[in-house]
Amino acid sequence: MPGRRSRPHWLVACDLPGRIDRFAAPCVALMRRSGILRAAKCILPGSQILMSTEPAPGAAASSPPPQIVVQQPPPPMFGRFGRYLLLALIVCVMIIIGQAASYRSYFSPPGGPQEKFHSLNGEATDKIAVLRIEGGIIDSDGFVKQQIDRIRDDRSVKAVVLRIDSPGGTVTASDYLYHKLRELSDERELPMVVSMGSICASGGYYLAMAAGDEPDIIFAEPSTWTGSIGVVIPHYDFSGLLAQWNVKDDSIASHPNKLMGSPTRELAPEERAEERELLQTLVDESFERFKSIVRAGRPQLAGDDDAMDKATTGQVFSAEQAKTLGLVDKIGFLDDAIDRAAELAGRDPGDLRAIKYDEPPATLSSLLSAEGGALRPAAGVSLTKLLDLSAPRAYYLWTWLPTLLQEGR
Repeated sequence: MPGRRSRPHWLVACDLPGRIDRFAAPCVALMRRSGILRAAKCILPGSQILMSTEPAPGAAASSPPPQIVVQQPPPPMFGRFGRYLLLALIVCVMIIIGQAASYRSYFSPPGGPQEKFHSLNGEATDKIAVLRIEGGIIDSDGFVKQQIDRIRDDRSVKAVVLRIDSPGGTVTASDYLYHKLRELSDERELPMVVSMGSICASGGYYLAMAAGDEPDIIFAEPSTWTGSIGVVIPHYDFSGLLAQWNVKDDSIASHPNKLMGSPTRELAPEERAEERELLQTLVDESFERFKSIVRAGRPQLAGDDDAMDKATTGQVFSAEQAKTLGLVDKIGFLDDAIDRAAELAGRDPGDLRAIKYDEPPATLSSLLSAEGGALRPAAGVSLTKLLDLSAPRAYYLWTWLPTLLQEGR
């Protein structure tokens, strides 16, 4: 009809999820019956519904028909099954990583020493390694041994500085680490220099002798205490205390000497003298071993028995006293020892990078392991500690409570 405005027509594209597609067909039918929709096309669930209106025949369109496009996001690529598959894949990857970490921790120390820049030229390739020995020397396979292994495998290390701050430790651990240091120096032909910290006594000095017999290689700081060359087997007699509580040691042993060193056994004077003589034999043997190590590292003392006797009384000396006795070569600091190591390596210090090693940060696996300490029992006296306290043991150590020492680094 002239002048009659045509009904606007619409094009609607809807991408509907399957759960509401069932309502689309009735809606389309209702719109067609009401005249709103002259043409419609319905594509079944999971697709699109295309709807449009057409103007009446012969009617002129007053304006281009507006279009409305309504589209929802496409469904996930893999659907619900794909999500489960992805979750299973993540779990499998985590299991593989855990197994790989367990395998690595079994065959090699977890993480290992972490190399850190110390001084000199940070851009240099070749290195001087500062090997730190701190605390009680109790564990033969601890952090000191790990540093030695790391240096042995690093071909860019051209010299080593032993930074020692230790009162000593057990005879066995001290001797073992001395052996590993000498082995490192001989295999790699690495010059070694010693830098003493606040204390380098007994077993600490024992390890200092691993540097060899080159001149001017043992540096002590002005406030260093060193020496204490000797051996001790701690022994206590608690028999009188136990007697006050009517407690008597009635241990049964295969031989009286099996109970040698027991702190709870009351001995007759002649028995005690015999026991002390046997223990003294062990001390003397370890002491002679110590003096032979000192002679190898201090050639100036090897031919002078009087000087050796003065230096090996077990006394602790100041840095100046030790220098006078020939136990140290120079009064100086760590930087002086590093410069001397570069000189022995035949290199300019400016062409070298001095590095040190830190213990690796704790990982989840180490925290959950017994070694990490998270599952250790609460602090207290353990059976292992009690056995350590009761077992006679020889020490290259300057202290009064040897078996209570914490493990050093």
